[in-house]
Amino acid sequence: MKSPAPTTPDSDASASQLIDARIAELGDWRGATLARVRALIHAAVPGVVEEWKWRGVPVWSDAGILCTGETYKAVVKLTFAQGAALDDPKGLFNSSLDGNTRRAIDIREGEALDEAALKALFAAAAARNRAKKKR
Repeated sequence: MKSPAPTTPDSDASASQLIDARIAELGDWRGATLARVRALIHAAVPGVVEEWKWRGVPVWSDAGILCTGETYKAVVKLTFAQGAALDDPKGLFNSSLDGNTRRAIDIREGEALDEAALKALFAAAAARNRAKKKR
């Protein structure tokens, strides 16, 4: 079950503020994982845009959606919108492997993050989006 959307007194809160609130609201390993992944996305893709879509899903975009960061009871799920088109030499994709477009990474409590490989995937997703937009 996905965590509920953070409550905020300001209905016009920015996506970044809503993501901050989600991280704080979780207050456990999922919040810490989401915060770490968020930092990696910003390091890999300077200028990335944070969005809040579908009634409470953090989304990172650069010329299109890079990935979403959903939180469930047992996993933090990073779903890459065009993941099937990305090289994954470290085999990070471990979920949603059947489709022709998306790929996901389910991160469980206590799992180490391959930060270099994640940053490479985020950068590759941004590069793919930018190249596609130029066509």
